[in-house]
Amino acid sequence: MDNFKQRLTDFYNKFNENKRLDHRHGQVEFLTCTKYIKEYLKENDTIIDIGAGPGKYTIYFKNEGHDVTAVEYVRPNIGMLKAKDPSIKVVETSATDLSMFKDNEFDVAILFGPMYHLYSKEDKLKALKEAKRITKKYIFVSYIMNDYSVIRYAFVEDHYKEIKDKLDESYHIDDKDGLFFQSRIEDMDELNELADLKLVKRFAADGPSDYMRPTINIMDDETFKGFIDYHLKTCERKELLGASSHVVDILEKRSA
Repeated sequence: MDNFKQRLTDFYNKFNENKRLDHRHGQVEFLTCTKYIKEYLKENDTIIDIGAGPGKYTIYFKNEGHDVTAVEYVRPNIGMLKAKDPSIKVVETSATDLSMFKDNEFDVAILFGPMYHLYSKEDKLKALKEAKRITKKYIFVSYIMNDYSVIRYAFVEDHYKEIKDKLDESYHIDDKDGLFFQSRIEDMDELNELADLKLVKRFAADGPSDYMRPTINIMDDETFKGFIDYHLKTCERKELLGASSHVVDILEKRSA
């Protein structure tokens, strides 16, 4: 096992992704993403969930009646996914190597993990092109945003002195030894252009919710419903996108 995969495996042996999405602040992301994906899904569409993690989205869309194939890179996540539903089709591979799948094999691709962990532009581009190759219709790609990471980790959580040497003059994080890699809107635009993919829509998966974790986690049901309504009505506003912790692109192939 290569060093990066081992470090990623060690991380996911300790970190509970399901628990994150089950908390109120994590529900914002899950409710938002599933709403948008369902808007573009048709009955009987096949889905590939690339970087499926412990399978939150895989299992949700399987239970909605779709034929879903999960792709995951690290075994702790595969184990959790299979423990929940042994019938799930799971392939252990990287997002940059989907050679076992045929061209246009799936209707929709979900790419909600790889862009968090792939560092180089070349690897990110390879993952996008592989998703494009095997997908007929829409590709949903999630990114962790740079400025959210700086605000929260460097300043709110008071780690600025530890990481200041990893910030360039524009406060873009440059940490080749990290497990999570951050993007800005212009980085996403560049990758889409290089992959020759058309941007259909872009939305903030969680908006300000990650800055407000303690507040959101204790909201009563009526207030939380109001926050979700506010978020869904503002999550495409361009002036708010870059400050979200996660932003999702909905992409499609350009017409010939």
